[in-house]
Amino acid sequence: MPANEILQEAEKLHKVSESLGALAEQHAPVAEAIKILAESVRHSATLLEVLVAMRLGRKPGTDTTAN
Repeated sequence: MPANEILQEAEKLHKVSESLGALAEQHAPVAEAIKILAESVRHSATLLEVLVAMRLGRKPGTDTTAN
């Protein structure tokens, strides 16, 4: 289902955002720029989740295979 595939990509983006955030803590000279990029990636992931919820009728975190 397309919704599941899109939500999987959103989850990957959330993980990339977390990785960038951790990387920013390790590299002070470029920390601010990396934090901005991490936030942008996180926002993109959230927008994908909202798109799925609005257009495809799936809420993030719902699993239709559990029943």
